[in-house]
Amino acid sequence: MRVPALCLLLLAPALSGCRYNFVPLIPAQIETELPARVTGAVLERDGETLRLTAQVDGRFQPGYLSVAWFNSSEALGTDSVYLDSTQHRATFSLRAPDKGAYRAVLSFGGTVLRQVELYEVQP
Repeated sequence: MRVPALCLLLLAPALSGCRYNFVPLIPAQIETELPARVTGAVLERDGETLRLTAQVDGRFQPGYLSVAWFNSSEALGTDSVYLDSTQHRATFSLRAPDKGAYRAVLSFGGTVLRQVELYEVQP
């Protein structure tokens, strides 16, 4: 009677070992690099001038933020501003005395980031 009880006592710790008995390694943190994005882009009329303000957020290499202006499907012009690590905000303006369906397409580094619209008439 003593031998089976003694064997059971010796085997009890081994039978209860169905759990992790080590701390799993914590993997290294993955560095993500999000592309540049335009935030807070606003197109508004100021008298006879259209004014577009935009801010570029995220990590980006210094480069040109470009805007292409359209009235319906008619191209009106383009403009660009150089942005670097100290300047993230740009303001563009276009003289447009007539009401219309205006669009401004913002691109940075050749990639279109945002389109902003101002509809004063039906497109």
